[in-house]
Amino acid sequence: MRITLVAIGKTTDKYIADGFEKFANRINRYCKFTTKIIPELKNTKSMPVELQQKKEGDLILEEMKNHKYNVLLDEAGKQFSSVEFAKWIEKRMVGGENDIAFYIGGPYGFTDEVKNKCQALLSISKMTFSHQIIRVIFAEQLYRAFTIIKGEPYHNS
Repeated sequence: MRITLVAIGKTTDKYIADGFEKFANRINRYCKFTTKIIPELKNTKSMPVELQQKKEGDLILEEMKNHKYNVLLDEAGKQFSSVEFAKWIEKRMVGGENDIAFYIGGPYGFTDEVKNKCQALLSISKMTFSHQIIRVIFAEQLYRAFTIIKGEPYHNS
């Protein structure tokens, strides 16, 4: 199985990059896990939010062509417990989904056009997190899901 995390913009804080790298290395024990960074748009301070969303959306739609199963991490998506998320991942694995991409949008989220092109919307939490810190949270949950699937002692339920 191949899983790609696609995100808008580089991680600027070292502690976020370090935390993400820690879990990315752990995930690679279970599947091929890669990251694709879509460059942040330039000169957005005076750009209307809708235009920024549209431009980011066009870049995301282009990236979606490279993957078979596309999942947006979006506050309006379905929420899972860690065990439910592990079951969801396992179902994809058993069902032959061998190329899954998860997307973290920019600060204003995804356009309806992008939402309509994906196969699933997942929400990490009802709370709002920065599009930087969510990378670490998602990577930790993905690692946790694999340890649950394998019955390894990381998750305590």
